[in-house]
Amino acid sequence: MPQMASPEQRWLLLIHQIPPKPNYLRVKIGRRLQRLGAVAIKNSVYALPKSEQTREDLNWVLREIVEGGGDGSMVEASFVEGLTDEQVRDLFRAARDAEYDEVTKEARALARDLPRRRAVSGEHRAEMEAKLARLQKRVAEIVALDFFGGHGREPVEGLLQEFAQRLLPSAPEAAAKEASMEPKPHGGTWVTRTGIHVDRMASGWLIRRFIDEKARFKFVVAKSYQHKAGDLRFDMFDGEYTHQGDLCTFEVLLARFKIEDPALQRLAEVVHDIDLKDAKHGRPEKAGIEMLINGIAMAHPEDEVRLSRASAALDDLYQSFKRALSRRYRLCTA
Repeated sequence: MPQMASPEQRWLLLIHQIPPKPNYLRVKIGRRLQRLGAVAIKNSVYALPKSEQTREDLNWVLREIVEGGGDGSMVEASFVEGLTDEQVRDLFRAARDAEYDEVTKEARALARDLPRRRAVSGEHRAEMEAKLARLQKRVAEIVALDFFGGHGREPVEGLLQEFAQRLLPSAPEAAAKEASMEPKPHGGTWVTRTGIHVDRMASGWLIRRFIDEKARFKFVVAKSYQHKAGDLRFDMFDGEYTHQGDLCTFEVLLARFKIEDPALQRLAEVVHDIDLKDAKHGRPEKAGIEMLINGIAMAHPEDEVRLSRASAALDDLYQSFKRALSRRYRLCTA
């Protein structure tokens, strides 16, 4: 099993030299390292988090390099100067997010082929189910190498879950059930993945500001987290509140708790465009707010601090949207 992030992260580095000929050896080793989820931190230097499995995997690659006429070493290391552990983790997240994004694009293309207001025919359903199964398998393969929780997992899984629901005859009943308003918790324990970014920052702010003012937050490593009865998971796989179809978690929370505030709806569009990168709403504020969120994430590795800093910014953004909408309303009714 992949080893997860820890305060004292240990890494395995494969340092190799491959002869220019034959060409196929370099391609073969590159593909093998990609299938293991390794990332390049320098030319011909690849990293994996230390574990018994990753050590065995890299040993096999090293053997192939040597048998092919190359040379290499495997080193156990920690980063002291230059790259930080968090920067290396970000390299892993970026690599997995690129793979999640590929599946997301394909899932959206397939979803456009599904009728929305009539049942899917038997033959068409069988074809779509086969394509869905292939995408689900691909996501499972990426998840197995997602050592540090890429941001793209929840969006693609939300799309695939909606895809599966639309293939079921009972999908309209499920949609009706989802539409019912849920009671607001009081003093609940809200759990999400560590390394929070835009959707989890905004959702945490929304929860404490408009849903559960006494909310307590836990930030966990998703793969090692054991769900406890009563925990309310958000923006997590199998969570009570997470991506649904092409809706981000922030949008799902607004819908599930029937929060119909125009300023929050506008903020939701910005969060959606940043999180899902699909330019669905084309909000002009996206670039500036995304830069702010990225700045918070880069400057503050601690999730509690990220949420606090983001919450202060979102309070001000919310008030700005409220004033702008109120001014527009007065002009329209004057």
